[in-house]
Formats: sequence, structure tokens, C-alpha cells
Amino acid sequence: LQIVRSIIDTLPLEPRLPTHEALPPREDPETLLDVVPADPRTPYDVREVLRRVVDDSRLHEFKPLYGDTLVCAFARIEGHDVAVLANNGILFSESALKGAHFVELANQRGIPLVFLQNISGFMVGKESENRGIAKDGAKLVTAVASSVVAKYTVVIGGSYGAGNYGMCGRAYDPRFLWMWPNAKISVMGGEQAASVLAAVRGDTSEPEDAFKDRVRAEYEAKGSAYYSTARLWDDGIIDPRDTRRVLAQALAADHAPTPAPQYGVFRM
Repeated sequence: LQIVRSIIDTLPLEPRLPTHEALPPREDPETLLDVVPADPRTPYDVREVLRRVVDDSRLHEFKPLYGDTLVCAFARIEGHDVAVLANNGILFSESALKGAHFVELANQRGIPLVFLQNISGFMVGKESENRGIAKDGAKLVTAVASSVVAKYTVVIGGSYGAGNYGMCGRAYDPRFLWMWPNAKISVMGGEQAASVLAAVRGDTSEPEDAFKDRVRAEYEAKGSAYYSTARLWDDGIIDPRDTRRVLAQALAADHAPTPAPQYGVFRM
């Protein structure tokens, strides 16, 4: 160990980023289990989760009245500056544009990104498509893919379809990706998959209800956090009450230099 220390002591390392005074959250992290409902279909305000994770429970929100199904905010975790993106519903065009702008801003400031995923995907339908959900969603995905600052992802609920891409899923190279025990990850939810597959399966002797039950059971099993982590698709399941501590440890280990951000063409 002494030899290793002497070698590291002479490496041309980047100076450690200064941190601010670490302040405990005003909302007790131990109450996180009371905030998140047991039924994943029950809506809740993700800000209540954030207030139990960030320093002094203080959020400096970015465009709080615009695209409100995506909460974007600057905050601190154990004194480290972070830029947080947290799902508060399905992603609409406004939410995607807001997220893309916020990711760019965080890169310009050199602030690490923290994603809290609970997303069923982007809004679909004729109205959303006419308003440009495809191009606006692509802007968010492009911004995340081109991001050069450290990225950390915590799946706190569902992670389905293209929403996984926009919220920095595994393919978008987060430094760490953790799952809560209640997390689900798949191309779509079991109920939706059962309906879609039942509609396209063609002639079969299996009753439709039995077919749907089988599909739901398979998605429930293979979409669980335990199935994912057993195959090393993530960096482990964490206790929700440990989210702040785990993120703080990861942020403290971030000493890699950050290159200048470069983006592709956003106009489509």
C-alpha cells in the first residue's frame, strides 16, 4: 500500500473539486418508504423523494411551471453540486425540450447529472405526434448521449421503452446505475405487452385470458430489479433510504477531468 500511495502521489491528477458545506436534509431520509406508494400505478410528487435526498431539502428548480412531468433542479448532495432530472409522469414534448435544455446547461457548468427514473415512456397519439414528440424526444436523447459530465442513474420505479433512453439508461453510459427493490425495467409494462401480443398473435388454441396471464407473469418476473441485477445489467439494488449516502460516495469518487461538451445537430 505504501508503494501504491507513493506512485499515486506523483500522478498528474486533477485537483479535487471544492465542495460546499454538507447539510442534512430537513426531511428525514428514513421516511422515504412512506412517500413512495406500494402500488406503482399510484401517482406521487417526486419532489418529496428529492427533499429526502438533497442537502437541506433545497431544490433550485429549472422552469418549474413548464413541462412539469419532468422535474429538473440544481441541488447539492453532501456538498457536491448536482443537476437532477426526476420523472413526475409521462414525458411530453415540453418535458423533453426542458430536459434537453437542462442537460446542456449542466454540461456547460460542468455539474454531474443525477437521473431518478420512474418513466413509462414518451406520450403517444395523434395530438402528441403533431406537436413533435418524436423530434423533441430525440433532442433529449441526443443531449443525454452527448453529455460529457459524470452521470448517475437510480431507477426508483418503472423504466420502460424509449423513456429509458431519455433518462440515461445503461446504454447511455452512466457511471453507476442502481435500482430500488420495487423497480421494473422492460420494453413496456406487462399489461400493455399482454394486450399488444394478444392482438397480433393470430390463430391459436390458447384462450386469450390465459395467454395474457402468461405474458403478464413473464414480464413481471423478467422485468424485476432482481432479474436485472442478477445478470449484472445494473450496479446493484440499494435500499431507498440509502440513496443519498450511495450517491454521495459515488460523487466523492469523481475525479476524472471533464472535456468540453460537443453536441450534434439538434434541428430536425
